[in-house]
Amino acid sequence: TTVIDDVPFALKPMNCPGGMLVYKSQPHSYRDLPLRVGELGIVHRHELSGALHGLFRVRCFTQDDAHIFMTREQIPDEIAGVVHLINQVYSKFGFDYFVELSTRPADSMGSDEDWEDATNGLKTALEKLGMPYIVNEGDGAFYGPKLDFHIEDSLGRTWQCGTIQLDFQLPERFNLEYTGADGEKHCPVMIHRVVFGSVERFIGVLIEHFAGAFPLWLSPVQAVVLPIADRHADRAHEIEAELKKYGIRVKVDDRSEKIGYKIREAQLQKTPYMLVVGDKEVEDGTVSVRHRGEGDIGSMELSSLCDRLADEIKTKAIK
Repeated sequence: TTVIDDVPFALKPMNCPGGMLVYKSQPHSYRDLPLRVGELGIVHRHELSGALHGLFRVRCFTQDDAHIFMTREQIPDEIAGVVHLINQVYSKFGFDYFVELSTRPADSMGSDEDWEDATNGLKTALEKLGMPYIVNEGDGAFYGPKLDFHIEDSLGRTWQCGTIQLDFQLPERFNLEYTGADGEKHCPVMIHRVVFGSVERFIGVLIEHFAGAFPLWLSPVQAVVLPIADRHADRAHEIEAELKKYGIRVKVDDRSEKIGYKIREAQLQKTPYMLVVGDKEVEDGTVSVRHRGEGDIGSMELSSLCDRLADEIKTKAIK
């Protein structure tokens, strides 16, 4: 902790208490549930210096956290919804993954009955979804069992990213409640869930997985326009303006360098599309298109190129 202007401050290692305070900020009835509260929250953890590793293990990172408050009857549907979300996201990036069910650790809180109900809730949801899983005995959180999603990169390495943790304990500790259909007060059940886990680590995994050659929709620069000589620069900037109308991230390399040098530089930057403009292209109103992987794919009308890129971005093609 530290004191700033006579007020004590502390770094937070997790977002969960904040999620519960948000829930407690107003009364709830069973009609409000499930209540899904999302947060991109920065957390700090004092990892040992020898364990720090690029973007993969850091002391300050961003969690794509959500805390879902529900009745016990809503558990299977809410778990299925989160599994669907995780599958949807990983599929977009082309990742294979496997699921691990982590059970009660030696150092835990809560009754045997609650732990059994929570563990069975996760198992039932997985079985209903027809999803295979591995049991990891004793590796759950101190407050509940969890499902861990391990993604596999292009080198066959696995990274634990997504998590679904079913928690009967912390809502009780924070005295959370809702009014049931019977008019009585009840304690909700909570799911902690992340998809990326650590946004920074997920970006690190993506960089490694694609070796920097991101698919078009992910690339920071999607196309670069390469004028062959200074006299072609004006046309190059007109092409840039037209591509930007389609929402394409584009820049012009109008340095006074040879075209071969510019192409090599763009190739080293793994830019998906290189658009060469010379006398012929200016005269015909076309562009000569090179693709990072396919090489020279010939001259194209600018409108056709824009449609091709826009479609590739919209479909989130992985290549």
